[in-house]
Amino acid sequence: MLKTKIAVLAATGLMASCVGAQNTPEAAIRKNVEPRLGGAKIDSITETPYGGLYELRVGGDILYSDKKGDYLFIGQVYDAKTSRNITKARIDDLNKIKFSDLPLASALKQVKGNGKRVIAVFEDPNCGYCKRLRQTTLKEIDNVTIYTFMYNILSEDSFTKSKNIWCAPDRVKAWDDWMINNKVPPATPANCESPNQKIVELGQKLKIQGTPAIFFTDGTRIPGAVDLAGLEAKLNSIK
Repeated sequence: MLKTKIAVLAATGLMASCVGAQNTPEAAIRKNVEPRLGGAKIDSITETPYGGLYELRVGGDILYSDKKGDYLFIGQVYDAKTSRNITKARIDDLNKIKFSDLPLASALKQVKGNGKRVIAVFEDPNCGYCKRLRQTTLKEIDNVTIYTFMYNILSEDSFTKSKNIWCAPDRVKAWDDWMINNKVPPATPANCESPNQKIVELGQKLKIQGTPAIFFTDGTRIPGAVDLAGLEAKLNSIK
């Protein structure tokens, strides 16, 4: 009889635990918010110390919800006292990478000046914003080593151009000829191998959704093009 009572109590406790888990804010948010995300999944839910909001991480984005999931907030949260963009700081932290893990041997390497400062840039050869970045900021900046990953996401032609550039006798020159001067790279032998597919997989792993994307040695990134002053300011901020 005693064993039976213990079993019943244990089962009751387990059932209460399951019910409790189903009634948590995380469960409520997943149930009410996730169906509104067009098929996207919530990677994590974290209670924030401000405004009773819960942070929802969806891919590389941050959304906010109340604890019941009745309201969804899309936008930036600022600290009113310091004007600090809390959302941006959080996204930057979540999207940090380990720069030393990048397969630099699969990138084009260009050294300008003393080359002491180092960046990695993901670009599609058919990306207009990438060309503008090359023709202005990256052409004008000095004392930097630029590792360029040809990240082909726009068309099949991007793969073709990247392969031809990779297989050229002088890869950096072939890249600049195309990106800066619109000189189409010559076709290369079909048996020439390129890291095209590996770079696509790397970009997806790093959640790069568009080009250009610039990575820095502290693990942070700038998604999109940036002017010379902005890039210099970012490089100068890295210790």
